Amino acid sequence: MTNSTTYLGSSKPLTTVVQNRFAGISLPWTVTISYLILILLLPTMALLTKSLTLGPAEFWRIATSPIALSAYNVTFITSLLAALVNGVMGTLVAWVLVRHDFPGRKLVDAVVDLPFALPTSVAGLVLATVYSDKGWIGQLFAPFGIKIAFTRLGVFVAMVFISLPFIVRTLQPVLQEMEKEIEEAALSLGASQQQTFWRVLLPPLMPPILTGVALGFSRAVGEYGSVVIVSSSIPFKDLIAPVLIFQRLEQYDYAGATVIGAVLLIVSLVLLLLINGLQQWGRRYAN
Repeated sequence: MTNSTTYLGSSKPLTTVVQNRFAGISLPWTVTISYLILILLLPTMALLTKSLTLGPAEFWRIATSPIALSAYNVTFITSLLAALVNGVMGTLVAWVLVRHDFPGRKLVDAVVDLPFALPTSVAGLVLATVYSDKGWIGQLFAPFGIKIAFTRLGVFVAMVFISLPFIVRTLQPVLQEMEKEIEEAALSLGASQQQTFWRVLLPPLMPPILTGVALGFSRAVGEYGSVVIVSSSIPFKDLIAPVLIFQRLEQYDYAGATVIGAVLLIVSLVLLLLINGLQQWGRRYAN
């Protein structure tokens, strides 16, 4: 009776359909899904669930408190500015590394990955030392009344430092795969170098550039180790949201830390969707 039962009008027996459905579930698949649920999904759901237990009114009150809004302002606007600056400079760095051959190019290419390998606390210590009023770079701006370290400008410098590799490494493979014949054809047809860049080279580069900017922005939003050292972490001045979370935990304000963390998590999820959308758009554009 069971073997003769069909599934939704299919000519195949129900047992055959079920077996085909689960045929692709192997041990690696099970381990992968279990690992992702344990490492990524459960902590995310735990944070969101904990924040929702406070109630919508209390959640909104904490999330929109003056100190939280100030921290969002410093975090998101400074991260966006850092990502945009790296969108320009990272494109230039990637272009030079791909299109130019010069002594020490491999060394420069390796140095780009320094923010990946360097502990963030060490990066913050180095930046605070170099950009302080008596540092190598900070002392050049001090006579003009420009203070870099332990200000919002120092936060910006730290975010630029840690987000640069994302733009360079996202754009570099695309530049390497671009056919130089298209550029040479445009030049041979009478187009200037500026016209060739803006009309021939830049359009296919825009998707990876935007993807790199989004990745750098999301990385800067979550930065803590270097910023906490190079900034003064004073509320309404240069306090960022990740540092505010740590301060709330030090004060045993777990509800406040959870709400601020949930806001950053929601923003990160939105950024993730944006990045995926940019990548899909880039693939459609390339095809």
